[in-house]
Amino acid sequence: MFCCKSRTPPGEPQPVGDESPEKKRRVQAKTMAVQWGDWMGAWKAEEGQTDVEQDRLSRAQAAFGGETLARMKDINVLILGCRGVGVETAKNLILSNVGSVTVWDPTPATPEDRGANFYLSDSSIGKSRASECLPQLKSLNPYCKVEVLEAEEANLVACLGEANVLSTGRGYGAVVVTDLLPRATLVALNKEARAKGAAFMLALNMGVTATIFSDFGPRHIITDEDGEPTQMLAVGAAEVIPAGGIVKVDGAKEGDKVVVLTLASDHGLQDGDSVVLDDMRGELASFNGKQLKIRRFGVVSPTDAKVDLKDVAVKEMLKSSTSDVLGNFQKQYDFYKSEFDKSGAEGKFKQREITLFNRLVLDVEASEMEKWSSYQSGGLVNSVKPSVTKEYQSFEQTLTFTANPQMLDQEGWHAGQGCWIQLALAAALSFRDAKGRWPGLQDEADAAELAALATKLSDEQKSQEGACWLQKVEWGFPSGEPVEDMAPIEASFKRFSRLLVAELTGLCAYLGGAIAQEVIKKTGKFAPIEQWIHHDDACLVQEGSAAGAYAGTRYGYQAAVLGSNFMEEIKKQRVFLVGCGALGCEYLKGLALMGACSGPGSKLTVTDMDRIEVSNLSRQFLFRQSDVGNPKSTSAARVVKGWNDDLQIEALEKGVGVTSEDFFDDHFWGSQDLCWNALDNVVARKYTDKCCLWYGLPLLESGTLGTKSNSDVFMPGKTKSYNDGIETDSNETQIAMCTLRSFPYLPLHCIEFAKQAYFSDYMEFAPQQYESFRKDVSGFFEQLDAMGEAEQFKALKMIKGIIELQRAGPINFDVCIKAAFNHYCKDFITSIRDLIYNCDEIEKSTGKPFWTG
Repeated sequence: MFCCKSRTPPGEPQPVGDESPEKKRRVQAKTMAVQWGDWMGAWKAEEGQTDVEQDRLSRAQAAFGGETLARMKDINVLILGCRGVGVETAKNLILSNVGSVTVWDPTPATPEDRGANFYLSDSSIGKSRASECLPQLKSLNPYCKVEVLEAEEANLVACLGEANVLSTGRGYGAVVVTDLLPRATLVALNKEARAKGAAFMLALNMGVTATIFSDFGPRHIITDEDGEPTQMLAVGAAEVIPAGGIVKVDGAKEGDKVVVLTLASDHGLQDGDSVVLDDMRGELASFNGKQLKIRRFGVVSPTDAKVDLKDVAVKEMLKSSTSDVLGNFQKQYDFYKSEFDKSGAEGKFKQREITLFNRLVLDVEASEMEKWSSYQSGGLVNSVKPSVTKEYQSFEQTLTFTANPQMLDQEGWHAGQGCWIQLALAAALSFRDAKGRWPGLQDEADAAELAALATKLSDEQKSQEGACWLQKVEWGFPSGEPVEDMAPIEASFKRFSRLLVAELTGLCAYLGGAIAQEVIKKTGKFAPIEQWIHHDDACLVQEGSAAGAYAGTRYGYQAAVLGSNFMEEIKKQRVFLVGCGALGCEYLKGLALMGACSGPGSKLTVTDMDRIEVSNLSRQFLFRQSDVGNPKSTSAARVVKGWNDDLQIEALEKGVGVTSEDFFDDHFWGSQDLCWNALDNVVARKYTDKCCLWYGLPLLESGTLGTKSNSDVFMPGKTKSYNDGIETDSNETQIAMCTLRSFPYLPLHCIEFAKQAYFSDYMEFAPQQYESFRKDVSGFFEQLDAMGEAEQFKALKMIKGIIELQRAGPINFDVCIKAAFNHYCKDFITSIRDLIYNCDEIEKSTGKPFWTG
């Protein structure tokens, strides 16, 4: 079918390196199958080759899990539009290693497109945007098929029905619209996607407004709503307890017997959740591998007792057997009840139910209940995440019947700001239907017409139940009363129209990341966005802003939004970017596209001590396989300088800290306008924060952890600093070091112990300290003074061990094996036996073993 024809430019490399006919046949057979993950690297391992694909994805596997990565490999994605949002989306999905990415955008590139599309050059102007981006997109990941779709807009719906996309044996799993299309085309594409079981998404940047729409069809199964790891909990005791009295268990009647497990730590499970048992012993071994429902275990306590489960004494009491704990609560209850009765007070005796989170009730058959009375020790409880099936509505229906669309800013949602954006978007589609074009940039006549269309649409939809119209919204709830002051909303409609065709690189980067993550949810991992979500950054628009001299240039859209004065200022900036990893690459891209640090006297200084590794290639898009082993900073600077030759950039390979103050001195810090952190450790963050506070510099701070992220803006004298931050409850689930070193009781503790001992101590800390000592003895001891006593002792002990190893004679492979074996015996045999013996000796007088697992 001609409409589905994809084109590969001559000379483009193929995804796999072995071109023998036999290998081609084998690969083709693999790709035509329909099992999850056939395109992963199993066949390469069979050939005895290094699986570079797996090496690239090692960090992604830690974040998503192997099963999700395999499912992602079966997703073929069609991206419609290759402006800023389109190229960002394509870049992120290709790096994520989905099965294939097909890009459609025959529109000739303009100079303004270069403000957000980093793969367009001067020579791209007037040529197809998609075709011009293809070579660079293909180079991102040789293990993901990337092609251009050559088709007329009228044939897109037919192309979406292709059943064998790029010879993968599968159709499209997702279609992402990143540039506005006519209403009829969007509705038809959405209907076809729903019919074919493909996810349909919309991601649009319209000036300072951003919109996402997500539709996973009439039936979508979510296997893991939040992506958080399941809980593994150690069992400390198991007892059969009668319900009733002060014992509260959902669904249990007075006198019913229930199996209560006492756990080594608190759980976060709900009534009806499922768990799988493991490591049960004796008669209970038959329960291993069984999936059982659980219920929470609660007790009734007098309100006046004011029991605080966080109190140290209460925590200690809860470590006792369930019978003893209930005995204590019963005594407390009886005392307060008798006091109430004696007082003769009127009314009911006030009491409350307290859930004991270190206990849960297992739903077992009555015939198996007595087996649990034989419990001695051991056992693990593993939580199980239930699958959730959801139904999503179509684009056509939700465009009208979304009464109060979500906003990224929750305060904006509470106030109903999503309503005017939803109506403005619908009005833009109506404008396109009537005029055959979109509203023009800064065109006041078009803006007035769109505002009138949006207001009329609101009036028409007012009588339809559940429809979106301009009504008062309080705390997210529509009131049914019309908005009284229409002037601000009318101004917003006009501003939306004037900037509809403009894109800003920052919003494009956000949308590209968010919608790529949404595509990954096709695997069943993570809950999708609830259909519509909007964002509007009106504060970016400068009063009377105009592109001025920047009209028709790569900065045309940015100047139209932020004004030509802003452009003059940003070109003069001196920025210090610390770190050039995944975040650093994105920040360099943004600065280069915005034109920052591109004027006389300006400078962008980027520093990073690291070298490029294969695992970096799946998320640090400025690097390629040929860059592996080279410095990150210089490699990244070379790429972004190629995008914008005016960029004044200097790349360094220096760490930022006490040891580099001879270079990053008063003059250096005093000459900067902004410091931007893209770091991966707290120590360096704290140091740069101190410097920014001392020299009065704004600091942009951010970080990522798997699929989570954070960002902060610190302004000296106006906001708190990074070092002012206090520890939050978010780290409560982290393993305490005392547990790790002295009382490990879960498999996870053993894994973390090995990681801490070998990777953190022996393979990182010890070599770093020794090299610092070897190269600069006086500098090393200055560094040592800043450490705590325990850290000082560890550093000196490890350096001594390395020196003694060298003094013993020549170091060869046999010596290394012997040293490794000695470490193994010390850490994983001797120390563990000592720990078990000593702890059991301490508890000998009680007659109970210390270790029960």
